[in-house]
Amino acid sequence: MKIDTFKVERWMNDFEDRAVYNLGETCIDSLSLEELLKLCGKKPEEYFAELAETKLAYSHIFGSPELKKGICSLYGNLKPENVVPTHGAVGANNMIITTLISREDNMVCVLPTYQQHYSIPASIGAEVRLLKLTMENAYLPDLEELRRLVDKNTKMITINNPNNPTGSLIPPDMLKEIAKIARSADAYLLSDEVYRSISEDGSYMPSVLDVYEKGISVGSMSKSFSLAGLRMGWIAANDPEVIEQVKERRDYDTISCGVLDDKLSALALANKEAIIERNRNIVRKNRAVLDEWVNKTPEVRYVRPAAGTTALVYYDKDMPSYDLCKKLIETKGVLFTPGSCFEMEGAVRIGYAFDSKTLREGLDKFTEFLREE
Repeated sequence: MKIDTFKVERWMNDFEDRAVYNLGETCIDSLSLEELLKLCGKKPEEYFAELAETKLAYSHIFGSPELKKGICSLYGNLKPENVVPTHGAVGANNMIITTLISREDNMVCVLPTYQQHYSIPASIGAEVRLLKLTMENAYLPDLEELRRLVDKNTKMITINNPNNPTGSLIPPDMLKEIAKIARSADAYLLSDEVYRSISEDGSYMPSVLDVYEKGISVGSMSKSFSLAGLRMGWIAANDPEVIEQVKERRDYDTISCGVLDDKLSALALANKEAIIERNRNIVRKNRAVLDEWVNKTPEVRYVRPAAGTTALVYYDKDMPSYDLCKKLIETKGVLFTPGSCFEMEGAVRIGYAFDSKTLREGLDKFTEFLREE
């Protein structure tokens, strides 16, 4: 099987360690183990003593009851038997697509999005039809264009909500319309929801599972919960047949997730309110910092992100985004992600969900860069 280079991951592999100002990071300021335990009301020394008794055997094959209960609490009406833990969201996306898509199928995928959603099915031999999101439409799907792309052979529609890299958030009524379009073709609707759960006002963020019987949600502990090091993700689906098919494939590439990853993820989810409140404050503060910088910097433009931790920022400089980002980190120590990693030229992805000082200083360095001859 031949597959395209995973551009964003290759970029981060090659350049992240060089960053002085890491504005390529997309996780909300990662928690240390000590910080996690304190947020969860645990005394570290007591918890570590308890953890020391844990046998490092295989974990619960399909996730512990505590973990699955915590995952279900993130959704409106999800049952534990409809959840399958995976090795991060990257494992979940790969598992769903390789399980459900064959070379005879076509699928519709929004662009920009995480590259797995179009490169994996293309490698299988499926026809991938791209639904391009535009700045003029606030990076929301054009429903008429989606209707034109879907036909009786469409096996899946895949969206990314909130969107990476733009930070757009599909309104509930539009999400219902997308579900209607999927239903018209009896297609699955896969929603990569790894940036879900951190809303501006603290309200519940609807999931694809809330609107469609063939909806499939992918989530993880990495982005909104600041725990990427646990490598815990999941697939949640309304259709029990999807869950059974996933379990069949999972025996070949997962077996189980790590026992410590399971325990710590379950603990975090049981105390999700404290983590979400901490992270909402970080995102809200830094989104305002980013917005202020864009508004005072005539060389850049964007659509203010509605959710998530990233923004797609266009720049006024005659330089391809890869070359610009490479020169930027070499001369200023600032790490962005080239827009070309998302098939969007003339722009960069900025991650803003960490400490405000680094964000401000990195943005100021970019301003300097843009104004140099």
